[in-house]
Amino acid sequence: MAGDVALDASPWRAGGMKKTRAIEILDRSGVRYEVRSYESEGFASAVEVAEKLMLPASAVFKTLVARGDRSGVLLALVPGDQTLSLRKLAHLTGDKRAEMVDPAELPRLTGYIKGAVSPLGGKRSYPTFLDQSALQQERISVSAGVRGVQILVAPDDLVRLTRARVADLVE
Repeated sequence: MAGDVALDASPWRAGGMKKTRAIEILDRSGVRYEVRSYESEGFASAVEVAEKLMLPASAVFKTLVARGDRSGVLLALVPGDQTLSLRKLAHLTGDKRAEMVDPAELPRLTGYIKGAVSPLGGKRSYPTFLDQSALQQERISVSAGVRGVQILVAPDDLVRLTRARVADLVE
């Protein structure tokens, strides 16, 4: 398993691999981060990503795309081992209800595919919500915008860059 993991950002920083939009944003902002990569053969759940990176699932946050009936498209980041509460998300946004966006819509809405949605560098800036449990972590892992690449970043820095609202989002 350890052979699947690159524990530093050197391939990106040395120019060996093209930086993702999310990594470029982090570089421009001056935020400290770490890139970790793993072998990807398609979609992997956040729990599987955590296992591949040898991180607790509670530190690997999945970026989910939802739509409120009044507010429109929203991003919600929750721990990999938890389930987003659409009821809580709708309540936070003033919507009567919220639903998950069809994965086929993800590229059009975000520029990303299922399993690679990053809270940074999307086609548009959407209201972003981060589960409050993130603040209990020194760093959390989020997608870098491609399958097989994750970014570890301080939750406060992610909140600042995404203008995320921190709240209880899980069931």
